Amino acid sequence: MPKSARDVLPPLELLCLNALWSLQEGNVRDVRQIVGQVRPLAYTTIMTVLDRLVRKGKITRRKVGRAFVYSPQASRDSMRRAAIRELLDGFFDGSEEQLMVFLRNGEAPVAAAAAAAPADPGRIDTVLL
Repeated sequence: MPKSARDVLPPLELLCLNALWSLQEGNVRDVRQIVGQVRPLAYTTIMTVLDRLVRKGKITRRKVGRAFVYSPQASRDSMRRAAIRELLDGFFDGSEEQLMVFLRNGEAPVAAAAAAAPADPGRIDTVLL
């Protein structure tokens, strides 16, 4: 069974997309210059990553002379939404409320509710069963 495509990008692709968001548009050399401040990579590596982003529809490219100029297609906000949605679905059963409780208390909602309720000595705890 093939794995479905994720909307959340791997770190290197996100790094290149962040560079393009700050540039608005740029060629491989421009992106490499920004990415190189954090992580020095070969020109061909950046070119490959940008090509992947084009295939995924996150950026577009157009030919200018002999080089391609890349522009972000996906907005920061849409990528943030996708990342938060994946976090919610994976760790909080899709519940925004559970995420907010966790962020406020630093505990999972079930654990917080269990800690707040006094234990009934006649009740059997089925959590470990």
